[in-house]
Order: sequence, then C-alpha cells, then structure tokens
Amino acid sequence: MNIILIILALGVVGFFAGKLYKHKSLYPFMPFKYDFRKRRDTFRQTMDLMQRTQAKIIVETGTSREGLKGAKSNGAATLVFGKWAKENGAFVHSVDISEASVARAQEEVTRQHLDDFVQLHLSDSLVFLENFDSAVDLLYLDSYDYSNDLEVQRKSQEHHLAEFKNIEGKLHDKSIVLIDDCDLPNGGKGKLVIDYMEKNGWKIVTEAYQVLLVRKDMVL
Repeated sequence: MNIILIILALGVVGFFAGKLYKHKSLYPFMPFKYDFRKRRDTFRQTMDLMQRTQAKIIVETGTSREGLKGAKSNGAATLVFGKWAKENGAFVHSVDISEASVARAQEEVTRQHLDDFVQLHLSDSLVFLENFDSAVDLLYLDSYDYSNDLEVQRKSQEHHLAEFKNIEGKLHDKSIVLIDDCDLPNGGKGKLVIDYMEKNGWKIVTEAYQVLLVRKDMVL
C-alpha cells in the first residue's frame, strides 16, 4: 500500500512539475498565473527594446478580445503593452474592425485601469493606419485571423503587408516591429511583410512564433 501511495504521489508531483515547466509568465510585470507560453520571450525582448529606445507611441492591429484570460491563446497584447505604457509614460492605439472585439477589449482595459493609456479604435486597420498622423515607435501586427484555409492564409498575408505599407511612412530609425502568428503553415501572417521589410532596410532580431524586426543599422 505504501508503495502504491508513493507512486501516486510521484505521479501527481510529476504532473504539476510538468505544467510548471511549460508555464511561461511575465512575472513580476504581470501576475504569475497568466501563461504567455510561445509569446513570453518575444514580449520580453520587445519591451526591453522599447525601454532602450524610449518608445512612446504603440500601434496595434487586432485588439485583444479575450482580456488576460487569452494570454496563452492570443497573447493579450493590448493589455501587455497597455500596462507597459502606463509604467513608462507611453500610449497604445489598438484598432480592430470587429465591434464585439472592441467592446470586450474595452471592458478589460477599464477593469485593468488602463483607460488613460490605451485607446481602442473601431475601424478597418488599413484605413486607420493610412490616416494615422504620429510617428510610431512600436508597430504590432496581429489582425486578419489566420486559418488552415489556403485562401484565408493568402488574404491574411496580403493584409498584413498592406498594413505595413500604409504606416511605413510613420516609422523611423528606432521603430520596432513585432508580428504575431508567424510560426504557422505556409509562413503565417508575416510571410509577405517580412520578405518586404528585409528588402527595404529591416532585419530580423528574433524569429519564433512572433517575429521581431528593427532597422538594419540599429545597434542592438
């Protein structure tokens, strides 16, 4: 009986140890319970660069519709960058074409006391970016949802390239670009825009589930 109990205890310990090993939080920046998994390291690296370049204007396409509960699934970037903005005197503009997504995101922004640091925009991202009139320090591309459908993949990749081109003129020598959902079939969301950027003066800093890019002459 004692041997059985020991085996069961070891199994339970092993189970929770495995979950803890996979858990990737942004603690102490964010509460430990939120697991950012495949985005944790690139978020950290991006925020380190933002600190060094003293980023003030953050533009995100595709707002976080699930709040912090979506940390593992979609990254909750609106809230991550919103909290960073609050702590560093910056401001986030997040645009989404879905009224429901914007409404849900607004509830969480208010719940997290970020209303003074995050503005949500209900708009087609292409129109919003084309008319944006400030220099952009961080551009985070994560709109048009990707799927296994080849036509959807093509449209998502073309959309993200068009987004970049529409805001390209507002990017400067120290601008940072982070693209989500890249480690997916057929190159993910960033396939076309990354190729375009590399041919036009940008370099990859980190290539993972998210791809982080800066100007080629930027000293890291």
